[in-house]
Amino acid sequence: MAAAAVAVTGAAGAAVLRGPGVWGRSRMRFGLTAYRRFSSGSAYPNIPLSSPLPGVPKPVFATVDGQEKFETKVTTLEDGLRVASQNKFGQFCTVGILINSGSRHEAKYVGGIAHFLEKLAFSSTARFGSKDEILLTLEKHGGICDCQTSRDTTMYAVSADTKGLDTVVGLLAEVVLQPKLSDEEIDMTRMAVQFELEDLNMRPDPEPLLTEMIHEAAYRENTVGLHRFCPAENIPKIDRKVLHSYLRNYYTPDRMVLAGVGVEHEQLVECARKYLLGINPVWSSGQTKDVDRSVAQYTGGIIKIERDMSDVSLGPTPIPELTHIMIGLESCSFLEEDFIPFAVLNMMMGGGGSFSAGGPGKGMFTRLYLNVLNRHHWMYNATSYHHSYEDTGLLCIHASADPRQVREMVEIITREFILMGGSVGEVELERAKTQLMSMLMMNLESRPVIFEDVGRQVLATNSRKLPHELCALIRNVKSDDIKRVATKMLRGNPSVAALGDLTDLPTYEHIQAALASKDGRLPRMYRLFR
Repeated sequence: MAAAAVAVTGAAGAAVLRGPGVWGRSRMRFGLTAYRRFSSGSAYPNIPLSSPLPGVPKPVFATVDGQEKFETKVTTLEDGLRVASQNKFGQFCTVGILINSGSRHEAKYVGGIAHFLEKLAFSSTARFGSKDEILLTLEKHGGICDCQTSRDTTMYAVSADTKGLDTVVGLLAEVVLQPKLSDEEIDMTRMAVQFELEDLNMRPDPEPLLTEMIHEAAYRENTVGLHRFCPAENIPKIDRKVLHSYLRNYYTPDRMVLAGVGVEHEQLVECARKYLLGINPVWSSGQTKDVDRSVAQYTGGIIKIERDMSDVSLGPTPIPELTHIMIGLESCSFLEEDFIPFAVLNMMMGGGGSFSAGGPGKGMFTRLYLNVLNRHHWMYNATSYHHSYEDTGLLCIHASADPRQVREMVEIITREFILMGGSVGEVELERAKTQLMSMLMMNLESRPVIFEDVGRQVLATNSRKLPHELCALIRNVKSDDIKRVATKMLRGNPSVAALGDLTDLPTYEHIQAALASKDGRLPRMYRLFR
């Protein structure tokens, strides 16, 4: 055997040493033409490369027509749980449970429960002894987990290898329906919530705190105006009994969606039946449900926090002392037709920080850059935000400046609100629509974003509008639509949130008068002594 191997090796070696054989000599003798005769398909010598070969099956090429060839599939199980999936190529999937539950549902409870549940997520359950066990289980499938709560939705999500779908759904069912909520875990959560509240009040970026304040001002003590973050005085009041009382009413199958991206729908439905259908949660007691179905009542108003902001950011290049103002007006819910025109209007206003105002994607052609930041160099920030819910919405502008120029800053913002109801240029409208569509499509490149989009839409409407449908709605927005929704919005009372040195802040009545005027100017103030 070894001798034969040596003989073969020897023969091969000799062939290499001898150099090219007959084929090699013919190539050298006849040049490149002889070589190409073998590589260009001598069976079809007279057919050019631009024509199809006879007898070869016609190729089928992928087509790009902007339409998705598959829809989001939705199945409702016997207990009301909805299962929604969107197919997507790839080895990994994102699966999670979205629940119609958030801080807006806490009117009859101690405020801050949703905040606590967010921190307690993926802790010990009936099957898993600790959070570490859950993370180790997910690691076997390359998985990560997260929980987020908002004013109207709670979302538990896992991204992992598609092969581990059964394990992932089983784990999600445990986390959502069978949490232990031990005394030790609740104590740790109290510390985490306390730390987050302290961080919220100390961070240089006040946007999360201002967003909390503007909602509180716009919806006084109702629905989305309730605290999203747990108030400090409520931290010791929340225990297992309070949590179970809330979970019993809001963590029910008819308020849940199991959503998946990158999975087969039938397989996801099978897992849902196996782990979620007919399962009794740990808090089950058979008591009558007491669900808050209140509709958001927009009130308008002002929330002020006087605070020394001079030392909020120390160091070699500290942020200057600023006063932050956020002014908002009621828009509409995401279920209304006017939601798309409002989204375009928000994109048209745009804005951002004064630092790095130009460059691709920075929105340097939006109104808050062109009319505000580029003209008033002393303004540190001017940004538009649009918050939308199932029964209301809020369009806001956040601005920051030196405390001595607060009055002028407020007038500039009220003037921009009034200009929303004026003429809209065709170029700026088309730019805003294109920017909104590109942002939508770029965000939906991400699998977790698709998951959240699928889950939220199915939770609210039992179906999902695909991206090309949304783009068609955006393209159909006309300048008259923008003017109509802005004019309607300006009829309402304003909501104001103010943070910092508020010595020169105009009164709420003056801000209201400016937004009711034709030019957005504040009423003149005459002082005998300055």
